Amino acid sequence: MSARSKARKRAFQILFEADQRGSTVQNVLADWIRLARSDDRQPSVNPYTMQLVEGYAQHVARIDELIATYAVDWDLDRMPAADRNIVRLGAYELIWEDETPDAVAIDEAVQLAKEFSTDDSPAFVNGLLGRFKELKPSIRRS
Repeated sequence: MSARSKARKRAFQILFEADQRGSTVQNVLADWIRLARSDDRQPSVNPYTMQLVEGYAQHVARIDELIATYAVDWDLDRMPAADRNIVRLGAYELIWEDETPDAVAIDEAVQLAKEFSTDDSPAFVNGLLGRFKELKPSIRRS
């Protein structure tokens, strides 16, 4: 697994934990950093993980608005938590991380769905992020 894939996986875990705890991603990220400093068994938080989490935090309201608008037949709060956070992370990386090719952002999110969610989740994640890719120019202007 590449360093970027590991960073994405950890960013997803931070988003998921924040969602489950009802906390901010910044608070959970800070907890992970503190834990890594105080416990040698915990790996340090990769700079790209921090970049993804902090970038997502800057756009959280817009990302949730996009998901709520384009996730056909799914309310954000009724969506499986893993799917919700995989799409959140994938949407951030797809739309705002210019150095990541669109296909890579989508594929990495699909891989997370395969690992952490249901059999139907990879197709859902792929379809929703594919729609965001089509809309990316207009999303970034708004």
